[in-house]
Amino acid sequence: MLWVVVVAFILVGYTYRTEVREVGERVLAQLMPGYAASRGRVVELSRGRGGEFPITTQVNGARVAMILDTGASAVMLTYDAAKAAGLPLEVLNYSVNLETANGRTRAAPVTIDRLVIGNIVERSVPALVVPSNRLKTNLLGMTFLNRLESWQVKGDRLQLRAYP
Repeated sequence: MLWVVVVAFILVGYTYRTEVREVGERVLAQLMPGYAASRGRVVELSRGRGGEFPITTQVNGARVAMILDTGASAVMLTYDAAKAAGLPLEVLNYSVNLETANGRTRAAPVTIDRLVIGNIVERSVPALVVPSNRLKTNLLGMTFLNRLESWQVKGDRLQLRAYP
C-alpha cells in the first residue's frame, strides 16, 4: 500500500512539476529577502521588513546586494561593489555631482558589462560608482528599470518583466 502512495506522489509531482517549482520559488522569495523568483522573462521579489525591495544581483559575475530605488536616475554602486565586480577603479573620473541621503558627493560613470537578476540579463548598463563610505547600499535605479518591458509593485511584490 505504501508503494502505491509513493508512486502516486511521484506521478503528481512530475505532472505538476512546473507549478511546484513556481510555488517553491515564491516561498523562497518570501523567506529570503532579495531572492528572485523567476518564470521565463518575469522575476518577482518580496518587500523586505523595512519596506524596501532588497534584490540579489550579479554584476559582472559578482554577487551584489541592491535595493530598488525608483528615485535614483542610475544604478549606483558602492566602491566595494565596483571593486568586487572588477570595474576599473584606477581610472574612475568622479565627474558627476550627486545629492544622496548622506549629502552631496561625486560619482564616476561606468558601464556594467552584465547585470543579472534571476532570469533577466541586461548588458552594457550605465551606472555610477560612489567613493568609499559615501553610499551605504547599492541602488537599482532607472538605468536598469528603463530597459525592462515593464515593472510594477503590487502590495508587497515587485514584478520585473524583460523584453522577449
